[in-house]
Amino acid sequence: MVQSGMADRPKISIKPEAPARDPRRRPVRANTAPRPPVQRAPAPGSDTPERPPAADQPRYSPPRAAPPRYAKHAPALRPATPGRPSEHRPAAPQRTPEARPASAFPAQPAPEGVRISKLITERGLASRREADEWIEAGWVKVDGRAAVLGQRVAADAPLDIHPLAHTSQARRVTVLINKPVGLVSGQAEDGYQPAVALFTPANRWQGDNSGIEYHPGQQRGLAPAGRLDIDSTGLLVLTQDGRVAKQLIGDETRTEKEYLVRVAAAVGVNLADVDLRRLQHGLELDGQLLRPARVSWANEDQLRFVLREGRKRQIRRMCEQVGLQVVGLKRVRIGSVVLGPLPVGQWRYLGENERF
Repeated sequence: MVQSGMADRPKISIKPEAPARDPRRRPVRANTAPRPPVQRAPAPGSDTPERPPAADQPRYSPPRAAPPRYAKHAPALRPATPGRPSEHRPAAPQRTPEARPASAFPAQPAPEGVRISKLITERGLASRREADEWIEAGWVKVDGRAAVLGQRVAADAPLDIHPLAHTSQARRVTVLINKPVGLVSGQAEDGYQPAVALFTPANRWQGDNSGIEYHPGQQRGLAPAGRLDIDSTGLLVLTQDGRVAKQLIGDETRTEKEYLVRVAAAVGVNLADVDLRRLQHGLELDGQLLRPARVSWANEDQLRFVLREGRKRQIRRMCEQVGLQVVGLKRVRIGSVVLGPLPVGQWRYLGENERF
């Protein structure tokens, strides 16, 4: 039995709720343009000619594919026109192995032999680093000649290694020379010999008690650690050790250098009236202020300078600014190492217990 109230109510249809549209998605527009009729080819054997399209009706062309992303930024290629080369680069022709040209630089043959440092290592005599140091110091000979770094020899070549190479005496040496007047500190110039020319067994001081044996290979890499003018004499350091050179001539060096300077007064200047305070502090060279120095009288015509820097001809130029002329200059100390009784023109090794 159907109730009367239920029969009079209208029916309600519930539709499913439409999903929310993604705001990032572009809306799809319906193509409302009428689709042109498809032109069909006549059947084979039919006498019916192909009907041309009406004059007011364009031919149907399939829709063009959507351009790729960022296509609007790509440069457009212009079609080739008669008399004008195409902008399309022609494809490179395929090369065959027979068509390839011969190389202008033929392969170099492999070098013959073995490096000396590698040969020393393979024979278990030393490590590669020690072998390089031995060769650089001149402790290794091949066929009676001193070997050089990178030299190649036969795998069975006899090597002559100096016995001192296995001891602590193979270290880098430092030499102290009492340089005479007339020799330059560094490279030979204007016919003057360098101070390293004195490093020979004949010029070695007999009072040298360092215990280091002389060897010609020690001359390799022996360079001056600081300059001493050609007109000056005294203590000059030659070393193979880069740490010693950096300590003495580095930009931040604070090693003291002591000089005895014999001076004469210029015309109209009295030695007693020379202002030593200007020499100690307040002078400048080449526009740069000099570091403070200690200057005092050693005797009536000789000054004692203690400097912590070494500009070119510094002491001579300092004396000129206060009315003094340098007659003689001798360096007697570098750090804690003194010249002592070392004769002029002779040399000795820096001892193991000596430090600058």
